[in-house]
Amino acid sequence: MEQTTRRPVEWAHTTNIYEVNLRQYTKEGTFNAFAKELPRLKEMGIHTLWFMPITPIAQKNKKGSMGSQYACSDYTSVNPEFGTLDDFRKLVKKAQSMEFKVIIDWVANHTGWDHWWTIKHPDYYKMDPATNDFKRASGMDDIIELDYDNPALRKAMIEAMQYWVKETGIDGYRCDLASWVTADFWEEARPQVDAVKPVFWLGEFDELQNPEHGKVFDVSYAWKWMHKTEEFYQQRQPFNNLYELLKQYSSIGDSSMRAWFTSNHDENSWNGTEYEKYGDMALALAVFSCTWNGVPLLYNGQELPLQKRLEFFEKDLIPWSKKYELHDFYKTLLKLKTQHPALRAGDPAVQTHRVATSDDTRAFVYLRKNGDREVLVVLNFSFEPVLNFWFCDDSVRGVYSNVFTKEERDLSVGTGFKLGPWEYVVFEK
Repeated sequence: MEQTTRRPVEWAHTTNIYEVNLRQYTKEGTFNAFAKELPRLKEMGIHTLWFMPITPIAQKNKKGSMGSQYACSDYTSVNPEFGTLDDFRKLVKKAQSMEFKVIIDWVANHTGWDHWWTIKHPDYYKMDPATNDFKRASGMDDIIELDYDNPALRKAMIEAMQYWVKETGIDGYRCDLASWVTADFWEEARPQVDAVKPVFWLGEFDELQNPEHGKVFDVSYAWKWMHKTEEFYQQRQPFNNLYELLKQYSSIGDSSMRAWFTSNHDENSWNGTEYEKYGDMALALAVFSCTWNGVPLLYNGQELPLQKRLEFFEKDLIPWSKKYELHDFYKTLLKLKTQHPALRAGDPAVQTHRVATSDDTRAFVYLRKNGDREVLVVLNFSFEPVLNFWFCDDSVRGVYSNVFTKEERDLSVGTGFKLGPWEYVVFEK
């Protein structure tokens, strides 16, 4: 299943992604207000900022009082709720000067009901023969589907994507519902957008289900993993179920990467916070997301931690306080991910080896290695109050430092561990 049709920008191998819901981030909900947060996020180790859609919202059939940011009315304008095009340009420039990368959400599958194309180019849309009107997107009555059989629509969409790279200098796209759009469109679009400037491509699809899309995108969602880990925790399933899925992801190879996450805008609003879904397992999963082969993805507020579901169609401010209880937790993991060669994503030089233990049904231990550089992750993936186990293979040898406490420990075959439920330890050699 190896793919060779594209090569990601170099920084994709070491990045992490932080999703920004501008509407709920600050009281003002603007680009200018968010800019004040950049120093804190930089200090926490955030590298790539993903902004939810910044385009204007359609008013016809809109949801709630403010509407969905995913129901666009113009692909090349800015939602006045957030500020102006010039405000966004300044934000991008300031973020990049601080060594952030900036990507924006791109909603190619559908628009809102009163996008200007519905008047000027109704042929860009699919029609519903039952209503003789535009075709509603599956399960969502505030949006209508575009017709990718129309070459003119394809050309207009690609030009709109080029526009944001040219006009604002963004570094990439997070493509919403990418698998709902035919893979050959993305194959056509990517080289034309990359011709303006090589950018980062994150697609909302699972490559196990949509391998053809994996040939185009740098990073895809580990949707199956997200659902499976929730089942694993809620139903107290055996760990082997999870590990078999990880082996399937590994079989895809290194030519594309997975995004690992425990929350995002959809999950938080519709399915529950990470603590509703994963309970005490949430932080162990965060450790996994930052250290397994791939790209960690955070949703704004997880550094609090965020124990609240945010409204989707109304103003609902993230409950910021002066305390960011998980700031240092994420800072340690994100900086390790960015700086350590053994945690490079999608790099064939990095080997990921599961370390055999005396209790592989509950202990999940893995070593990531690049030359002589190593990161060792030790997880109790169980409710077991005190999990006693020891290493049973000789892949781990030498003195390692705990990245959280800086304590050193000599590890080898037979080294024992005693961990509480969902406890984690991360070492570097």
